[in-house]
Amino acid sequence: MPPGAAVTGVTPGAYDIPADVYHADPVPGGSLSSTGVRRLATKSPATFRWHLDNPQPHKQAFDFGTAAHKLVLDDGPELVVVDADRWDTKTVKAEVAAIRAEGKLPLKQAAFDQVQAMAAALRDDPEAAELLEPGSGTAELSLFWEVEDGVWGRARYDWLRHDGRGVDYKSTRSAHPNDLPKAVHDYGYHQQQEWYTDGGLALDLVDEERPFSFVFQEKEPPYLVTVTQLDPPAREVGRHLNQVGVNAYRWCLAHGEWPGYRPAPYTSLPAWVERQYA
Repeated sequence: MPPGAAVTGVTPGAYDIPADVYHADPVPGGSLSSTGVRRLATKSPATFRWHLDNPQPHKQAFDFGTAAHKLVLDDGPELVVVDADRWDTKTVKAEVAAIRAEGKLPLKQAAFDQVQAMAAALRDDPEAAELLEPGSGTAELSLFWEVEDGVWGRARYDWLRHDGRGVDYKSTRSAHPNDLPKAVHDYGYHQQQEWYTDGGLALDLVDEERPFSFVFQEKEPPYLVTVTQLDPPAREVGRHLNQVGVNAYRWCLAHGEWPGYRPAPYTSLPAWVERQYA
């Protein structure tokens, strides 16, 4: 069904559904995810539409993050160690494919040991351990709500606490506080936070007085952890960009067009270079 087709039979709410069902978008006529609204706002409608029409196959690079989420949040596919140094042989390829076909996640022993160590390190961090304490919330909860008339949104919280506080866990190359501003900007985490928060507020599931938190953890020993919240300016930029994305989506639906970049007849040097020669 094309995006923007009539939406019927959808009830706003929070649902415990498998990840593949969520990512396939169960909303008739389609809904906007955080990733989609980011593409619309910071890339182009053409980029958004291409990804919509060309779902990408599984990428092994995502397995590590999925495994880390499984051990940290206790939710996700069962982890299965494939005890083989090489995964490019016919026998091992068949074993890996069979494991995936069962809905499980195959891992090399080294990767399994690594995510186990990461989970242990996170449990040793008082702030992160308290936020993600077992029983204090629900993992991988899928939200669906009407953003504006005719535009539906969806979000999948890593961890939504019973006290109304959202938490997102990120495994990352660096959790150093000096590196986080660039990561937040480059990956659009400020947009993600505001999109998720709007969904939670629309469904009366989050408490505005309890800040959304990111838990960043490094993937290399000693697996350091930083827990942080975004400041008001970052949140304001995120809200603005999300509205830009929603507006672009509505325009594209109304006109049946999904344009690429705007014309760029002239290109300047970066401002910092011009300042050097001013």
